Amino acid sequence: MELSIVRIGNSRGLRLPKELLERLGFQDKVEAVVGEHSLTLFPARKPRDGWVEAALAAHAAEDDALLIPDVLEDDVIDGEPW
Repeated sequence: MELSIVRIGNSRGLRLPKELLERLGFQDKVEAVVGEHSLTLFPARKPRDGWVEAALAAHAAEDDALLIPDVLEDDVIDGEPW
């Protein structure tokens, strides 16, 4: 597909057809990755998108042990638990 570069104020931009935007799942923002002679656009992801699935996969693989021991877990101060 060939697209024209158009003037937008002092900048330039691409107009993408509505059908293409819908097909690719583009909303208000995209993520752009610049290559040596290329520009790749991806639908913008929400912060922490996919974290739930990653945490569940780590738990299923038993790869979710604490990296730093929980110092409050069984601590007792003056004979009384915290």
